[in-house]
Amino acid sequence: MLRSMDLKTAGYLILYGAGLIVLGLVGYLSNPEKAKTALIVGGTFGALSILWGVLGAREVRWIAPVALVTTALLIAACAWRASVGWLAVLDGQSEKLFAAALITAMLAASAAMLPSLLRALKKRPAATPQSDE
Repeated sequence: MLRSMDLKTAGYLILYGAGLIVLGLVGYLSNPEKAKTALIVGGTFGALSILWGVLGAREVRWIAPVALVTTALLIAACAWRASVGWLAVLDGQSEKLFAAALITAMLAASAAMLPSLLRALKKRPAATPQSDE
């Protein structure tokens, strides 16, 4: 049986989601013509994380695994994009520095969220005795 997450983890998810939205907006505003994906990724994953946090606070039982998978997907995407960005910077494309740093910040925030989500997933409710009445 799945257990709903605690309020602390739900709150972290809401803050994490808001942070992703802010980072996506900052990325977009830094270069509106080329950084639409920053707004889309930050906005989408940020909104989902806020939704997972709200549902987690309301004790919806399936939220912890869904939030974990969503965050893991963002980590994979950010790791790939950050490595491409930093390789471009190392190759002399200094205009990619801001985007690489922004994606790395999204990656770091996502990685920081993982331990709370793993703890929420591992927690199991205490067994409730069945009554024979």
